Amino acid sequence: MKLIFDAHLDLSMNALEWNRDFRKEINQIRALEVGMTDLPDRGKGVVSFPAMRKGNIGLCTATLIARFVKPDNKLPGWNSPEQAWAQTQGQLAWYRAMEAEGQLVQINNKNQLETHLVAWEQEASQTPIGYLLSLEGADSILSIDHLNKMYDEGLRAIGPAHYGPGTYAFGTDSTGGIGQKGKMLLKEIAALNLILDVTHLCDQSFWDTMGVYNGPLWASHSNVRSLVPNERQLNDDQIRELLGRNAVIGMAFDAWMMIPEWKRGITNPKTSGLHLEIIVNHIDHICQLAGNADHVMIGSDLDGGFGKEQCPVDIDTIADLQKLDSILQRRGYSENDIENIFNKNGLRFLLKNLPA
Repeated sequence: MKLIFDAHLDLSMNALEWNRDFRKEINQIRALEVGMTDLPDRGKGVVSFPAMRKGNIGLCTATLIARFVKPDNKLPGWNSPEQAWAQTQGQLAWYRAMEAEGQLVQINNKNQLETHLVAWEQEASQTPIGYLLSLEGADSILSIDHLNKMYDEGLRAIGPAHYGPGTYAFGTDSTGGIGQKGKMLLKEIAALNLILDVTHLCDQSFWDTMGVYNGPLWASHSNVRSLVPNERQLNDDQIRELLGRNAVIGMAFDAWMMIPEWKRGITNPKTSGLHLEIIVNHIDHICQLAGNADHVMIGSDLDGGFGKEQCPVDIDTIADLQKLDSILQRRGYSENDIENIFNKNGLRFLLKNLPA
């Protein structure tokens, strides 16, 4: 069973806001949510530490996420940047608690990554799951000093925006550029050699960013717009730009990003024919543009505000990502190509761009 590097999981959000104890088995987490109706994915989660181990997901990028929303913004979020900062600090405290218990180990540099990979290969059952800390949406960064504080805590990747208009950039379902605050943030991101995550940037903010930023970047969980026409996905020009910068692009398993015209709460994975194989169409598209399979990775986003009601019907838990192995084989991918997609593309990128 191949090692999987999952480049996007909202672990701490689920722990603190969904109140899920990821140390438990999936069926236990679901049982605790029976009868709850506050969220559409109650009782339908697919992620837990035991499930990650079962699927040999020994390394992931794990997020901090807290959006600041201004009074005229109807999106859910925090009413001040200070509250958003405090929320990320609570999420960070959860990661620290999981580290102290031996469930997780934070990866901050190349040496730690190499050591973790050896330990996982030798005795995965006794090795904590490795995680790289990322910030999804930078609204909680009150100042450059706060960014530096987070770097000292091990932050190694950052996306300037999430949904809607943000402090530093415009995200999904909004329109606008990065402005002076955004340029200031990008300058400091480059100085720290943080990985810039272009996921969720609206088109104008994406291209503004490309005009001023020259550091390492990836799209941790972004699919293909020509297959699913929505600005949340990457168009071919954006994909070519990322390929030219030696970026990697993570495939997300949220239904509305996999097939067009998905209606949340209405479309059904089974009746719509949503299977894991559909993600290979997105993989194929990027590989054709690249001329190889060297720029695709998995960035599942599983339990990122959705569960079984909005992911492929053949996913019961995150361990089922291993099914992609045989699907990719049937679609003509070589053993080396599959290894690249499952882990090697992301690992090469990290070994090139993490601190020594």
